[in-house]
Amino acid sequence: MVFLFRDKSIITIFFLAILSIGIHLHFFWQAPLVVYHPNDGVFSFLLSKYVAGRSQTLLFIIYHLLVLIQAIRLNMVLNDLRMFQQNYFVTAMVYVLLSGILIQWSSISPALMANFLLIWLFIKLSRLYNHPSPKTLLFNTGLIIGLSVVCYHPTAIMIVVVLFALAVVRPFSLAEWLVLLMGALVPYYFLFSWLFITDQTILLTSFLPSLQWNLPVAQWDMQLAASVSLLVLWLLFGLYYWQFSVKRMIIQIRKNWGVMMVMLLILLPIPFIFLKGGIESGILSLVPLGAFAANAFSNPKKLLLPNLLFWLAMGIIIFNNWWFLKN
Repeated sequence: MVFLFRDKSIITIFFLAILSIGIHLHFFWQAPLVVYHPNDGVFSFLLSKYVAGRSQTLLFIIYHLLVLIQAIRLNMVLNDLRMFQQNYFVTAMVYVLLSGILIQWSSISPALMANFLLIWLFIKLSRLYNHPSPKTLLFNTGLIIGLSVVCYHPTAIMIVVVLFALAVVRPFSLAEWLVLLMGALVPYYFLFSWLFITDQTILLTSFLPSLQWNLPVAQWDMQLAASVSLLVLWLLFGLYYWQFSVKRMIIQIRKNWGVMMVMLLILLPIPFIFLKGGIESGILSLVPLGAFAANAFSNPKKLLLPNLLFWLAMGIIIFNNWWFLKN
């Protein structure tokens, strides 16, 4: 099956849609859940007001559009940045597959919507190297990270990634750091202004992220253990093949991979450090996880290992579909 996505043809997008529908086959019997938590950002408000309670068909379409658009966008970005030796649709395939590995990821959530902002943020960070107008770019980058936090609070942890990218990609400049900070504060400036005008400043604390160590699940079961084990296996094989290819890349591409690595390390613990996030918030890691895991599917010359990893994932996904139908 992997060979279908080792192609640059536009028909591959059709195969991606078929793959997404097949992975979430249970949506034909049970509509995707709309999962959100109050006071978790603007995305939660939008989901509660405009998406929750809609028809099964509409929720079916919304979920698949979110996943497919994100998968294709991430694939295009990595190909444009030449982060892989060949321009395949493998990254998009991996992203779609990952969306069905964990049961909790088969839902419409603020974290899933926030992945659009993470991809956009990575695009901005990848342009920091030798950019002719760094201050404009940094202000826009800060604006995106500030907007991300307002929309979904757990994305606040991405501030660490932005600061790392600025410190590594560009020589230190106090003016540039201040411009980045100004951009990040602008969304909160307008938010506070609106709350002040409407005499609702007491609500400002509800738009601030709250860090608290917690366990996203009280008890592990066989399904969750198998899914997490597969994610770890994919990541290990992806890192193994990535280390060989990255040595032959130019400095700028290496720095982009470095930013992606920090994104991975920072985003993976999100379910453990944001009390209201839950396992659903772990879907934020799909962007860096999909990028690194794609190396295990695109770099090997023979398709034995990629096909094996693919069908292992399908085994987990089939079990997940059976679980949904049973419950």
